[in-house]
Amino acid sequence: MNNPQSGNTVIALRRLVLAMALGTAAVQLPLSLAQPPAEPDGVAGATAYAEPEVSPGFDTQYEAELLLNTRQLITEGARSGEGYFSADGAQLIYQAEMPGNPFYQIYLMDLATEEAHMVSTGIGLTTCAWVHPTLDRIMYASTHEDPNAIAKQEEEIAIRASGKDRPYGWDYDPYYDIYVADSDGGNLVNLTNTMGYDAEGSYSPDGSRILFASNREAYNRSLSQVEQALLEDDASYFMDLYIMDADGSNVEQLTFSPGYDGGPFFNREGDKIVWRRFNPDGNSAEIWTMDVDGSNARQLTANAMVNWGPYFHPDGEYIIYSTNVLGHANFELFMVDVEGRNDPIRVTNTEGTDILPVFSPDGSKLAWSTTRTPGGASQIHIADWNHERAVQLLGLD
Repeated sequence: MNNPQSGNTVIALRRLVLAMALGTAAVQLPLSLAQPPAEPDGVAGATAYAEPEVSPGFDTQYEAELLLNTRQLITEGARSGEGYFSADGAQLIYQAEMPGNPFYQIYLMDLATEEAHMVSTGIGLTTCAWVHPTLDRIMYASTHEDPNAIAKQEEEIAIRASGKDRPYGWDYDPYYDIYVADSDGGNLVNLTNTMGYDAEGSYSPDGSRILFASNREAYNRSLSQVEQALLEDDASYFMDLYIMDADGSNVEQLTFSPGYDGGPFFNREGDKIVWRRFNPDGNSAEIWTMDVDGSNARQLTANAMVNWGPYFHPDGEYIIYSTNVLGHANFELFMVDVEGRNDPIRVTNTEGTDILPVFSPDGSKLAWSTTRTPGGASQIHIADWNHERAVQLLGLD
């Protein structure tokens, strides 16, 4: 999103773009203690800044056909996001910033009554929650075991009370770990318990395995001076995808590419993975898929913009995601077939940022975060999804 004149400038610009989306303020490095492949497993995107040239094919108006009965689902709190359906479609787990706490906490909603309760501890940062597909258990990432968690929370409250203006940036806090708990938040167990950002977890369809993203290798080995500077400048550079058993055992690294690999999800069959991959300097992100063992990686987008938050439709034929291909501050939802054989199709047209789309298990609904709210805050919306029209537009019928 800018010529790479300096690492700090590049990272600041990327954080600015992602902050807009959230509605809030050339050396291959050895990234793993495990033996990496002889060649990196693929690098996303071009690196130079370019104002996007909007393809005439994207000047479409399909939202009214694809998204029906759109409404705001989460109405309480300053903002909400990262909403994921339970396997039976009866619940939604999400993160929200509520009065009295400056950090996201995790909530579980009964979609029949739309009543929600907090399931995280209320301490520290939290993100990326999931409902176990067969057990009365939940999973989320949290920093509540950071010895300084309460002090950091109090500091954030004081900063906000002072009215001090500062740019928003996602915090890759090295105290993030992945936890599981009962659906009421009790019986909390730390699965990762490793220094480094462990988050962005999702269960396999049968609940036996967990995909997640981590930069743990940067904290678990001795770094060169160059690597240490990279870590201090942008800890996400060292992010890769991992998979582990649901009890936290048998951790296996899946990607070995410089730059941020994150946001992984299984398809319904559990044999494919979709994720976002930033190029090494952080200027762009593309959508990729691969087999669950890390093989057969396939890049689906290549526009040198920020494409992220991808999610499989349950039928496995296409993927929905968010992109700023129409402008750096304008994130819209798009969809693309799983082979990437045809051009993506634009889904949303309403003014405001649209990100983090998720299908219900039966594919009949879509939930996503959007700033199309009266006050411009990012809140989760939900709509009926027209799968038949989507298939027609993608040329898959």
